[in-house]
Amino acid sequence: MNELFQVWLTECYQNKPHSALGEKISPESAFRNDRKALRFIDPDTLANAFLHCETRKVDKSGCISFMDQKYEVGLSFIGRRVDVVYDPSNLEELTIEYEGYSPWKARKLVIGERAGKRPEMPSHLQTTEAASSRLLKAAEQKYQKRQIEQVPAVTFRAVWKEDGKNV
Repeated sequence: MNELFQVWLTECYQNKPHSALGEKISPESAFRNDRKALRFIDPDTLANAFLHCETRKVDKSGCISFMDQKYEVGLSFIGRRVDVVYDPSNLEELTIEYEGYSPWKARKLVIGERAGKRPEMPSHLQTTEAASSRLLKAAEQKYQKRQIEQVPAVTFRAVWKEDGKNV
């Protein structure tokens, strides 16, 4: 099919005169007679124009799942949605974009036999020790208020007979 298209393009389109170019000028002869130097687009600009983009949510281990593979994004993005910019022909390295951060590369996650030391969690995800308990403070205040309001019952502890026997 491609070969037949190439034959049609060359014989039926490029080498036939076009009315927009003049009655006896074909697109190929107009192209060859043009004196302007050819300008080519930068390969990086062209490659970036055809990249694909998808959104993924970063899991609790700082990774995303993309095309049945895990990629490490970073612990500071846990629970956030990031944009994954990629070239479908090369999935070894992805570009991750998040608002307020410059784009960075993410590689496939390789978990070896010896995984190594676990990295420290970001400060906003670390547990903090409580200085006090709001529940216990409220209960203590309620208890003290109740103690003030309650009139003590009559007790006979302080009442002794002179002979030392209890009443």
